[in-house]
Amino acid sequence: MRDEAQPPQTALRPPEEVMRLARMGSMFPTRLSFLRSLIRRLAAEKVTVTRAVWQMDAGGFGHAVYSLRLGGHEYALVAVSSDLPADQRTDRVIATAWDSAFVLYDGIPEAAEIDRIIASAPRQEAARFTERDLILSRANKSLRLFAHVTQALQEGRQPDPEMIRNVGYLMRTTAVYGNGKFGIADRHLIAQRPGLEGPFAAEMLTVWLIRHFTHDLAEHVGGGRLDRALKRHLGIGNATGLGMAPFLVTHPVLLNNWMQARETALARVRALPRLTSAQQDRLHLLAARAAAHLREWQVPDPAHQARIVALRGDWETACNALDLSGLRPLDAAMHRVKAASLDVQELMAGLILEPFGDLVDDLAATMGDPFGPLCAPLPDTVELRARITSDFRWALAPDYDAPEACGQFWYVSAAKQEPRLGRRFAEEGAEQETPLDIGRRVKALYQDLEGENALLSDFLSRHPDHALAAERVAMAGRYPYGEIRDNLIAEDCLPIDMLRCKLAFFGAAKFDPKSDRWTRITLCQGAPLADELGPGADDWWLPVFAS
Repeated sequence: MRDEAQPPQTALRPPEEVMRLARMGSMFPTRLSFLRSLIRRLAAEKVTVTRAVWQMDAGGFGHAVYSLRLGGHEYALVAVSSDLPADQRTDRVIATAWDSAFVLYDGIPEAAEIDRIIASAPRQEAARFTERDLILSRANKSLRLFAHVTQALQEGRQPDPEMIRNVGYLMRTTAVYGNGKFGIADRHLIAQRPGLEGPFAAEMLTVWLIRHFTHDLAEHVGGGRLDRALKRHLGIGNATGLGMAPFLVTHPVLLNNWMQARETALARVRALPRLTSAQQDRLHLLAARAAAHLREWQVPDPAHQARIVALRGDWETACNALDLSGLRPLDAAMHRVKAASLDVQELMAGLILEPFGDLVDDLAATMGDPFGPLCAPLPDTVELRARITSDFRWALAPDYDAPEACGQFWYVSAAKQEPRLGRRFAEEGAEQETPLDIGRRVKALYQDLEGENALLSDFLSRHPDHALAAERVAMAGRYPYGEIRDNLIAEDCLPIDMLRCKLAFFGAAKFDPKSDRWTRITLCQGAPLADELGPGADDWWLPVFAS
């Protein structure tokens, strides 16, 4: 029986449809993305940002401290800007120096703490930090745009809007570290704090403050003020690689909660029986904004640019057929694009969520994982095998002995302790493989279960190598969206699909893949500035530059 306190909803899209890499790699940010949720919280609390320290020379090198109060706690961003030689600038993880380094600090740092962070932050992994340091980050300038913006301001004019539109950020981060890395605070120390309890909330707060710093730095070096519309369109870039992908596999409860919240939100709006004229107008306006956003989305890679161009045309077709006047119009809209590309389907999902915050925003509170897996182990081998048959048919299909089905392997690099993906039959190191091959492990478990009729504990005592697979099978009943239903070691597995899924939940847009293993993105583009946290602060889905 449905809980009458919950809004009506249609059936959720099944996991076997949603949890495929190709669809995950077609996701767009929505109003449930973590940046959007954070900005709503900042606006609700009328947060003000204070620049307590600004010690910068004429070239923009020195340090700054920004502070704010959120959820009853004070936080500060300490930013350190360095004069980086050109031959040391790289976005790769092997870098040892960056244009800027940042620490999100728990509280308001005294002078001695600021001095400690100034000395430590630029060294990043080579330094060690304390539990007062919540987030550690670093960034490099977009040299061409930063130089153009500062030169324009020095000459008493505004920068070229076309360059702002094409690049979209003054700096791009190459890491935003949390949860205990290099001695910084463990997540559990702040996980229950109001305002930071959501997934990656502290990281998103850091990124939003870094964006504020980049604006201030450009205005300081340029000696002028940026036009507000230009400034709002300058977000923060990010360069992200394979290090992010395994998270979705190793955190199945979080992945389930993110996806289930998104799918529940979609089911709620699809159940709306009618739309008002104002709601119809709003959706048509947002559809047009999405079309304009797609026109502004340009990437250098020909294959990915062709995909964007195809999406533009397909989206125009979908918008022309968007009839919102009938019964259950949003359900009809999703059915109407069922035969279209996955890009169109997922963009439509983002569109129809956007005007209905009062109906779906509460789901943001369900996207964390405060307790870890909450499911009992299965009792015996008969039940385990039945669960595999019902929930893991996708894992049983591949022949994992075939080269095309096991052509890649995941491992952790010894040098940087970062996840990597190797070619099994062309590179060494497969003996160091990390257990992200969930499908292969489940099939091996299934084969060894044939003819078994025993307590699961007895079976696992004889086959301890199957413990991980048995745990994942048990979890699938409670967390149906927690498993990526594809072979993650197949020759044709594209990690970029995993990256896009996670980054879309962060709130990223303007995906700019550099290979199937790393991408650049834009965060906070269109987001309200620090002095704009008022009415309308949440209206920045797929922003368009307003010249």
